[in-house]
Amino acid sequence: MKLKALFIAATLVLGGVLLSGLDAVHPFGVPGDVAMDEYFLDHAMEERSSENVVTSIVFDYRGFDTLGESAVLFTALCSVVMLFRKGRK
Repeated sequence: MKLKALFIAATLVLGGVLLSGLDAVHPFGVPGDVAMDEYFLDHAMEERSSENVVTSIVFDYRGFDTLGESAVLFTALCSVVMLFRKGRK
């Protein structure tokens, strides 16, 4: 009984925290930082020599982040392969 009341109280507190955080969520469809978008559109060609802005952002401006994401994806793939590989007898 005491555990159930504690679970309900924790659920209410967590729900309240999550609902209060909804005010901080950026509205969907409205650009957040237009100045940053304009910077990338204006300077991608001259700084990175790339006509494709998305490519210059993914591989040049955010290269280390993309490398880290690739490492995580590779590690996850290796883990799944190791889990489902048949063992030798």
